[in-house]
Amino acid sequence: MRAYYQFIDKKTEENGVVTATYRSTIHAQGAWNPNEQHMGPASGIIAAELEQFTPRDDMRIGRISFDIFGLIPAGEFTISTRLIRPGRTIELIEAEMVANEKTCIVARAWRMETQDSSEVAALEDQSRAPHPEALPDWDGMDRWPGGYIQSITTRTDENHRPGKGFVWINTPVEMVEGSTTSDFVHLLGLVDTANGTAPRQTGDFTWAFPNLDLQIHMYRAPTGRWLGLETVQQYGKDGIGLTSSVLHDLHGPFGRAEQILTLRKMR
Repeated sequence: MRAYYQFIDKKTEENGVVTATYRSTIHAQGAWNPNEQHMGPASGIIAAELEQFTPRDDMRIGRISFDIFGLIPAGEFTISTRLIRPGRTIELIEAEMVANEKTCIVARAWRMETQDSSEVAALEDQSRAPHPEALPDWDGMDRWPGGYIQSITTRTDENHRPGKGFVWINTPVEMVEGSTTSDFVHLLGLVDTANGTAPRQTGDFTWAFPNLDLQIHMYRAPTGRWLGLETVQQYGKDGIGLTSSVLHDLHGPFGRAEQILTLRKMR
């Protein structure tokens, strides 16, 4: 079984903090640096720890906010998860990824009480793409190196252009070796790819545009294995950009994601 990570150990401390240890594989390799992890699977493994942390049947995660402190080293790392705001109807939980004794990512997730709100349910986001099985494979991601990019399948239509497009993404790779990845973790582990699906630059990049965060809001619980990214990328004039995406599964839109970008002239 191909997987992004190997599980090593998990411990629960007296204060309720759960610390899990993993080791990344070549499939988690990043695109900007061969010695780093891609934020896609890194956010997926953190989402897995958040999903598994004292789950409640009457709640689900509605928002996850990832702050990226810098390069995410390949190899062994830990994720420590804790409850920082308990509550009957809302809870705030936090997960911190540490590698080489440095914090790489801090994620906070709002877990929210669920109830039947069908009488007022309404969405402005609409599905605008054909079913992925009706589209050809897309080679637009081939410009990116790294084991993670090689692990995914992408498909798009003729309307895709620099700065804007709809791309379907899937992968046969499991998140953790020996375990079956839930739909929630599988899909969230693909969301960060949005930043590379519709770059404004054509040909060789003259500016790098790594993201410093990943914000995911979900007004519906996602299901299935195909993730649709309806993405727009915008660059400001002072070295800061933004990648924004409507998130889709095969049933339609389920949320939105944004990534703030630091634009850096490449040497």
